Amino acid sequence: MDDLPPPILLEILRRLADSADVARCGVSSKTLNSLAAELRSVNLHWSYLHYAKSRSPPTTRSSITPFKEVFNRLVSELRIVESVSIGVEKPLRFAAYEDIEDEDDDLFLSDVDFVKAWLPRVCGDLVSLSISDFWVQSCWRRSDVLSLISSYCLKLVELEIKNAWLSVDSLTPMPNLTTLTLEFIRLDDENLEKVNECFPCLQVLNLIGVGGLKEPKIHLAHLKTCHWTLSNAPISISIIAPNLIELTLTCVKPKLLFIEAPLLSQLSLSLENASNFKVKEFSRLRKLHLESTSLRNLLATFPFGKSVNNLTAVSTRWEVPVGVCKSIFELLLCAFPNVSSLTLTAGVWSEFEAYPGLGGLEFRVRMEGLKEITAYLTVNDIEVTLATIVSLLDSCSGVSDISMFIHRDVVSHVTSSLISRCVYHMAHRASLRWKWGMWKEGTKDAWISEGICQPSFQSFQFVNEF
Repeated sequence: MDDLPPPILLEILRRLADSADVARCGVSSKTLNSLAAELRSVNLHWSYLHYAKSRSPPTTRSSITPFKEVFNRLVSELRIVESVSIGVEKPLRFAAYEDIEDEDDDLFLSDVDFVKAWLPRVCGDLVSLSISDFWVQSCWRRSDVLSLISSYCLKLVELEIKNAWLSVDSLTPMPNLTTLTLEFIRLDDENLEKVNECFPCLQVLNLIGVGGLKEPKIHLAHLKTCHWTLSNAPISISIIAPNLIELTLTCVKPKLLFIEAPLLSQLSLSLENASNFKVKEFSRLRKLHLESTSLRNLLATFPFGKSVNNLTAVSTRWEVPVGVCKSIFELLLCAFPNVSSLTLTAGVWSEFEAYPGLGGLEFRVRMEGLKEITAYLTVNDIEVTLATIVSLLDSCSGVSDISMFIHRDVVSHVTSSLISRCVYHMAHRASLRWKWGMWKEGTKDAWISEGICQPSFQSFQFVNEF
């Protein structure tokens, strides 16, 4: 390998994801060792195996070099550092505090003393920084690392911190930061005032499982993409972002949900309900993913929907509808009258089967604009499922593409029977294209047939392994 040109060898080293692998290559080759200093990134993540060995008897523990010592050596060998990513691997990251009693600080990576030992030397060229802490050691230690980073890293563009308790004391503005990710964080900024003040130029903001919030308000003029998952139930949630295009918001049951984002085109919203849901008109909203334990109640008060053409409806708590006058399908199409592509997940479809209400729908709501339907089926009763599919397609004459995902636990002969009978009953719709697949919770959807047109349909044999 030493005979290869240095640029090729350097490219090989750049493609190694783990800096520990780079160090091993350096031990095996003087040429690689000298070239390693030209790398501009450090990526080091501690495994559970390393952690377990470091807690073993002294004879074994002595063979394990502490994480912080390994990292400090690696970063000191580089001439220019543009990217740093340090942390613990997932099996260790999600270990519960109750399962591991650990008062050490060897994996407390948001420790100011640790970060201050290397950050001043690399900060001049640093544009990306990621710290994924060990929650067992960090959850009870309040860290001022945000303040330290804001003081030194004037060129930083991307910042990611996970599994830590963060203070915002002495935090100073970072005008060059455009991407911020805080994940599983206890944040001492209950209304996000410091986030808005000190990160004014954010274009991408990810707040995943950030706790300690009461009345959080995102007010960022340059924000374009936001993923916000709240781990508690704040009193109110506000988002004011004039340039926001894509929003994913997961919350429980806020008393007030206010969104002002006139350019929003994609929205994924998951919540139980909102006592007071206020939005400025989303005139550009095209794609909507709506998830709720009370989907019917939410639809009844939904404040927008005319511009949506791609809709996914998810009901996370299904109950047999009692005393209703409209089916869930009718409610969806009334709230979103211009939908051309509609996806119904298993809970919504099951409720639709229990109360299709298609007699009224056929005469009152003719959705000529609806072209594509995707549904997730459990097939508890094949006759009911078949009747619902046929009635739905008879009522929606404009549909040209229909995709049906059948649960993997449904026996193969029932799956085969449903497919062949659906195509047979809709034989008069020659232009209708069928796609069939399998689904199951926690697994990836899989297609079992694709693009079947009525005239060319042939029977299929299915195995239960799908």
